[in-house]
Amino acid sequence: MAEAAAGMARLAAVFADRTRAAMCVALLDGRAWTAGELAGYAGVARSTATAHLNLLVAAGILVEERQGRHRYVRLADRDAAELIETLSSHTPPGRDCPRTLRTAGTRAALARARTCYDHLAGALGVAVTDAMTDRGMLGRADGWTITPHGLDWLRELGADPEALRQARRPMVRSCLDWTERRPHLAGAAGAAVCGRFFATGWVERIGSDRAIRLTAAGEAGLCDQLGLSRAAVGDRAAADR
Repeated sequence: MAEAAAGMARLAAVFADRTRAAMCVALLDGRAWTAGELAGYAGVARSTATAHLNLLVAAGILVEERQGRHRYVRLADRDAAELIETLSSHTPPGRDCPRTLRTAGTRAALARARTCYDHLAGALGVAVTDAMTDRGMLGRADGWTITPHGLDWLRELGADPEALRQARRPMVRSCLDWTERRPHLAGAAGAAVCGRFFATGWVERIGSDRAIRLTAAGEAGLCDQLGLSRAAVGDRAAADR
């Protein structure tokens, strides 16, 4: 018991720094970043960023990749991503006012639609999850399950349900959204939905952050396939244009 408590305290200490926390949140986009990019994102010197990244790598939260003289870091695995998202969802809602229009715009864009490592999050992610539930594609009664109708929809999107079943992760998982304070779809199915939305051009990234926006094709597709009203979906997308 004492050993477990000590380990928990060490892990908590890793995240108990605003700069390291900011870097971890940025890396939830699933991509690899350089120390310089993360330094700029967190607003610290590159040498300071490197020291923080070394600590996160040593703790097993991040892993590094080298290409020539360039060093990149990314989240170690999905477990690390889920831990960071879970911690974010348990923080009190932010009450501080953004100091610049750019900060306010970024915050609003992330709340509307973003990636949570490899699945959809924000208002868009929750809306898609709710629509799948309403149309009988996703069951939530006794734990989250994908229904036969949901498997058919995944096939229509271009995903392979059999491959998803064989993946070394749950087919579906609930992930508490840190801005909506409601669950969105994660797991292998959640990753497949997100991947197909990108592949078909339904969503696209905004700048270098993990914010994304719904395209005109995505608005039409969600309206047609999930019954999401064009007005509801369009309101989320329009503010990003």
